[in-house]
Amino acid sequence: MSGGPEMSEADQIKTFKDFLVQYNKLSEMCFNDCVHDFTSRTLRPTEDKCTLNCMEKYLRMNQRVSQRFHEFQMIANENMLALAQKSGNTS
Repeated sequence: MSGGPEMSEADQIKTFKDFLVQYNKLSEMCFNDCVHDFTSRTLRPTEDKCTLNCMEKYLRMNQRVSQRFHEFQMIANENMLALAQKSGNTS
C-alpha cells in the first residue's frame, strides 16, 4: 500500500479485482445452492429468499471472521510489545 492516505492506482485496481473475485464467488455459490428451476425467467419466491439468506449469512460470517482476525492481531501486537518491553528491561 502507498505511504500516504490515498491508494495508488495499482492498489486500487488490485482491490477492485479482489472485490470482483469475492463477489463472483459469492454469486456463484448462492446461485448454485438456491436456483434450481430454469423454466422461468424470474426467480421463484423461495429462490429469492434463499439467495438473500445465502448472501446475508456469507456477509455476516465474513464480518465475524474479520472481527476475530482483528482481535487476534491486537492480542499478538500487545504480546509482542510486552515481550519487547520485557527484554528491553532485562538488558
